Amino acid sequence: MSPQYAVGIDLGTTNSVIAYAPLGEEAMVSILSVPQLVTSSTVENRKTLPSFCYLSTEAEMEKGVYALPWDVHRDYAIGECARRQSADVPARTVSAAKSWLAHSRVSRREDILPWGAPEEVKKISPVEASRRYLAHFVQVWDQQFPDAPLKNQQVVLTVPASFDASARELTMEAAKLAGLPDDLVLLEEPQAAVYSWLHDAGESWRDRLNVGETLLVFDVGGGTTDFTLIGVEQEQGDLVLKRVAVGNHILVGGDNMDLTLAHVARDEFSSQGIDLDPWQSVSLWHACRNAKEQLLSGTGEQKASVTVLGRGTKLIGGTVSVDLDIDRVKSVLLDGFIPVCGVDAVPARRGVSGFKEIGLPFETDTAITKHLANFLRVQGKEGEPVFPNHVLFNGGVFKADVFKSRTLEVIQSWFGREVAALEQAPDLDYAVSRGAAYYAVVKNNGGLRIRGGTARSYYVGIETSGPAVPGIQRPLSALCVVPFGMEEGSEIDVPGDEIGLVVGEPARFRFFSSSIRKQDKPGNQLTILGETELEETDSLEINLPGDEKFQEGYVPVKFESKITELGIFELWCNSTVSDDSWKMEFSVRESGDE
Repeated sequence: MSPQYAVGIDLGTTNSVIAYAPLGEEAMVSILSVPQLVTSSTVENRKTLPSFCYLSTEAEMEKGVYALPWDVHRDYAIGECARRQSADVPARTVSAAKSWLAHSRVSRREDILPWGAPEEVKKISPVEASRRYLAHFVQVWDQQFPDAPLKNQQVVLTVPASFDASARELTMEAAKLAGLPDDLVLLEEPQAAVYSWLHDAGESWRDRLNVGETLLVFDVGGGTTDFTLIGVEQEQGDLVLKRVAVGNHILVGGDNMDLTLAHVARDEFSSQGIDLDPWQSVSLWHACRNAKEQLLSGTGEQKASVTVLGRGTKLIGGTVSVDLDIDRVKSVLLDGFIPVCGVDAVPARRGVSGFKEIGLPFETDTAITKHLANFLRVQGKEGEPVFPNHVLFNGGVFKADVFKSRTLEVIQSWFGREVAALEQAPDLDYAVSRGAAYYAVVKNNGGLRIRGGTARSYYVGIETSGPAVPGIQRPLSALCVVPFGMEEGSEIDVPGDEIGLVVGEPARFRFFSSSIRKQDKPGNQLTILGETELEETDSLEINLPGDEKFQEGYVPVKFESKITELGIFELWCNSTVSDDSWKMEFSVRESGDE
């Protein structure tokens, strides 16, 4: 069955959105209304699906408290109801599953969420949580479009530009388990934001961007910050866009701002002699989100009340509240998250103790402008930071103009030159999903494509040869097998000496990547010891098949790397002494280009 719709899904850290457009000549993109539980007994349509999953108690399961009209056996709640439960019962509520997908130091297929929950809570994996959000979209879509099931449509699912091959593969796995089509496309979120802008700008985009200019996509969502640089080039007399750099996955966003305001409000309560318990503190966090959005919406309000339910004997059934002043809110958030700093600023990397609680790798330094300065310096040449001629803001945080203005002010102070913010639709909550749907239309009908290939170089870990020393592992080197920017649909033979491939027994294969080392070519080999520009991705613990002709336990091989049309990285290990070959796969689709 041919697809009838182009569908874009923004699987967000805090909120998820689905957009669609008929596959015709006119790309009219719409946002799908998503019915969901807002309380245990009320279903309402919302344009966003909060990325929270509440895990029922046994009593709630028996009563079917969170059943839906189309899923009466559901023993969990997702969406708005689950978000509200995160305030009341945080130990049973999964949040930030998307960030856990990118956390390579935990097993993301194991039941680890909610992190730190007591033993009586039946946990789920980050992959399963993501599957549940996507499965909800599948069920809702199929109800509203019974003659065009989602598995038969042209679907584009977005991921952070900073996701490595493993995180993308896990996202793809969750999507397929949820019932999305096998040929779905992964698209970087910043690129989706650019496609949304291109959809709105039409052909006039060519009058706004010039050859040789650089566009910075500055994305601050609920839980994460991402930077992407896109260059404007010319080919055969026509303008083209090419993604030239991506930053690391930075765990700082709007949620941190809400938590900061919660600390401010807590101090206000304390000054009134009111000490909040942990239950009220979590509730306060969510109340401060509403106050922030109210004060920074541009409506002119000067104060917002923050209210939580009372818990003392004199307050049961009542509430306690304080007011937040707009000037205090602006000062705290701007100085804490978008501070004025120099282009040589370096974000702090160390915390207050050498011992750290295991969990998500949250940033020590919340100063996003410092992270941006570091990114522009790292991506520059000869010590000079990259100058962004234009900025495209994305993410719910930038719905408040005050953050846009401060950002532009800081960047311009670094270079002494004007930096222009691209005009865009005011509601940024839907930009990524809209752009993903529009990309699916472009992919089907033809049109401008953002080029770039892989956003990282990829390496395999090679154990070096040498005498054994008790208690000390042999040094490991990294062999480049995929260069930065390798296009989809291409393949290369990796030059170099033969490498011994262990077969016929369990072995651990280690892989690395870098978004910085753009100069490395296939066959380049570097020492990992002290190498800070490489990040280790998931290792593979597998037993590659071998037979009696390989008596030494290893086979001399040469590497062949392929990036398929669907963005799958295939590393082929081809024997140099026989016709045997072994294949390892990773999903590394990192651009909309094919």
